[in-house]
Amino acid sequence: MNLRRRRNKANNMAAFSEHVETTSTVTESAEMDKTEPPETTGDSTASDLEAADPKPELGSDEDEEGGEPPGPTIRDTPEDVHLEAVANTVALHPSRDILVCGDVDGDVYAFSYSCTEGQNRELWSSGHHMKSCRQVRFSADGSKVFSVSRDKSVHLLDVERGQLLTRIRKAHESPINSLLVVDENVLATGDDEGTLKVWDLRKGTAVMDLKHHEDYISDITVDEARRILLTSSGDGTMGVFNIKRRRFDLVSEYQSGDLTSVALMKRGKKVVCGSSEGTVYIFNWNGFGATSDRFALKAESVDSIIPVTDSIMCTASTDGYIRAVNLLPNRVVGCIGQHPGEPIEELAKSWDSRFLISCAHDQLIKFWDISSVPQMSVNEYRKRKKKDGRMKPLNKKAFGQNNDFFSGLLEETDKKEDDDEEKEEEDEDDSDSD
Repeated sequence: MNLRRRRNKANNMAAFSEHVETTSTVTESAEMDKTEPPETTGDSTASDLEAADPKPELGSDEDEEGGEPPGPTIRDTPEDVHLEAVANTVALHPSRDILVCGDVDGDVYAFSYSCTEGQNRELWSSGHHMKSCRQVRFSADGSKVFSVSRDKSVHLLDVERGQLLTRIRKAHESPINSLLVVDENVLATGDDEGTLKVWDLRKGTAVMDLKHHEDYISDITVDEARRILLTSSGDGTMGVFNIKRRRFDLVSEYQSGDLTSVALMKRGKKVVCGSSEGTVYIFNWNGFGATSDRFALKAESVDSIIPVTDSIMCTASTDGYIRAVNLLPNRVVGCIGQHPGEPIEELAKSWDSRFLISCAHDQLIKFWDISSVPQMSVNEYRKRKKKDGRMKPLNKKAFGQNNDFFSGLLEETDKKEDDDEEKEEEDEDDSDSD
């Protein structure tokens, strides 16, 4: 932003001094300049001083406090990151304000982000993949970045410079679709044909190579003990693999749609899978064969799931909405944000749990404030649904409102609607008892 420069006081004082020396008396000045207005009553010296050093106009730079330019603008969330192509995947550094993303052209980018306006920076880019980059992930210590691609390769990059450290060519016979960093020595990958491979990075070879899915592996997660791998697949099943014993355990019953994502909730006691039909399937730990519960979101799909607390998760969909969903009781809490009309590919959570990051087909990476989500509580009593079907916004820009005024109006409206709903429910309870 271009700021106006402050006027130089030294020049003003020099001009005043020159004026005092050249002006001897009021009479001489009048004779030299006939066009000067007639002299008014009062002290001539005072009038000359006022003419030489006029008062600054209101709103001028000299009226600003200390004459210093305003500081940088601090935002609630970092600015959007604009990309040259659609990003398939995004991941966040485990301890620093750095993100990496991979796009449909096979490029991997690293950015630093900040809430200070204009401070987002591209750190480096890598074009080593020949085809679309499907997923990127940081190592546990944040020093390396792993990426997998449709070109069937696995790449290991240095975070500081983006330098290619290791490449596994032809890691799979089919394009690789999913990736999980299990620990500093173990990596898991899944491909379009349903094959799961587990890699020992110390040996540089796969120690597990199993095919028990009939379609692509969409997502992979692991338990806290790093012993059981869970996979979601396009064939509608969830796979269970024991990586300590290097064996396959079982697959779940078939669901009606593709299973597109998998995550652990309730301190590892529940497993949730998103689906292409917009339904969330819930499994009990050690009860992987059949679902224990399910509930349908008003969404076209559930393509990505990120746990925020033990009970609340964020889901992304092809309809462009990011929903906050409570598990048991199963409830859509509200809207975190949206990419209007654009399918969202993936979600990620910042290292301090302050921001949620999303990438979509609009070639944008957006940041959402989720700092208030952990403090939310969900009443087990199911409230009456709003007549207009609108979700409750959970931050200022959930529906694109960047103005605090409109955000306040929304909060007041939601509060009024909640009060009205509670009043209606009380009235209904009274009428039933009567």
